[in-house]
Amino acid sequence: MKLTLRQLEVFLSIAHFENVTQAANRLALSQSAASTALKELEQRFGIHLFDRVGKRLQLNELGQRMRPRAEALLAQAEDFERRLTSSEDFGVIKVGATLTIGNYLAVGIIARFMSLHTNSRIELNVENTRAIAARIHNFELDVGLVEGELQDPDLEVLPWRDDELVLFCAPGHPFAKRRVLTDSDLLEAKWIVRETGSGTRQAFDRAMTGLLSNLNLLLELQHTEGIKRAVEANLGIGCLSRLTLEDAFRRGSLVLLEAPHRNWQRKFYFVLHRQKYRSSGIDSWLELCSNYSEG
Repeated sequence: MKLTLRQLEVFLSIAHFENVTQAANRLALSQSAASTALKELEQRFGIHLFDRVGKRLQLNELGQRMRPRAEALLAQAEDFERRLTSSEDFGVIKVGATLTIGNYLAVGIIARFMSLHTNSRIELNVENTRAIAARIHNFELDVGLVEGELQDPDLEVLPWRDDELVLFCAPGHPFAKRRVLTDSDLLEAKWIVRETGSGTRQAFDRAMTGLLSNLNLLLELQHTEGIKRAVEANLGIGCLSRLTLEDAFRRGSLVLLEAPHRNWQRKFYFVLHRQKYRSSGIDSWLELCSNYSEG
């Protein structure tokens, strides 16, 4: 064997941080030890994996091609080691979830997973669909749970579960007495919506096909709670996942509206990098998500 797992760890850590010192700190190595490991790897095969850009080390074309293979090889080695010890400790699984999923579904799934696998840990990162896709593409996350559809040849996007967007307003809004809205009502309304790049906004834009360019988008906010508060203050009407609104509807602080002539159905998706090794821990996480019921 002409390379070591430690050399792969150093290569991947430098690829992540684009800095030898930060990579060494992450691996609890001295800077010189990390530099030596990378130098030995490159010299042994007569290659260069990085270009120096100012103070950064940036992956060159060869490094970019080798990175997913190195990620997969190291993940396989870690999984093999756990299987040798017959351990159900899956280590750390890095999960990205969009806001609706992260705030209203993921915590329950994490609690269930950790009750079944007590020595494992889930790191949850809550961001919008675009940001999660970028982090999976860069091997910073193991799996994403997203609301938006993606088109990326490097990413595997798998349907997970159905969801529904709903319209809502404050009890004092004129639409609260009407409940069922026409296209004319939708055009008349002032809207409080999610930001571009979010899965909820993507689904909203699709549902509003033919009207979108003429809608009055008063506010675009990154957080569902901010949208709910703005609608409660009667600044306009909103559109979010039904998951996020059940409590508010029960309390009566928000009122459900309908526009049944438009399609408010959507799906949630799993997102994984096609070239990332799918460990037994990731498989267990996906299986639990698929079978999870919040009820």
